[in-house]
Amino acid sequence: MKEIITTGKAPAPIGPYNQAVKCGNLLYTSGQIPVNPETGAKVEGGIAPQTVQVLENLKAVLDAAGATLDRVIKTTVFLQDMGDFAEFNGIYADYFGEDNAPARSTVQVAALPLGALVEIELVAELR
Repeated sequence: MKEIITTGKAPAPIGPYNQAVKCGNLLYTSGQIPVNPETGAKVEGGIAPQTVQVLENLKAVLDAAGATLDRVIKTTVFLQDMGDFAEFNGIYADYFGEDNAPARSTVQVAALPLGALVEIELVAELR
């Protein structure tokens, strides 16, 4: 049985989707872009602050489902420019570490919503 997960600590969906869906002991998040949930505005300043905001948004969704980053088993990362990979990867490693990092796919895309530089979705195991 699926359960919809929502939190005001992450940006509200801007279309016909939910922040996350719990099914059994798995949580599937929608992609998060660097939108500050308090202001509704996209974070500016380049890949570093945008990556931090995306990961903080995902942490908020995980928290609403009773999970943490250490339970993430797979991420999919969309970058507008693969030239940002090294800087993105350093921040990503700060959040996930290397010993317990999830599986990951990273792809370059032509464009992201609101002109974002990064979007991340994930799958996590719930206890």
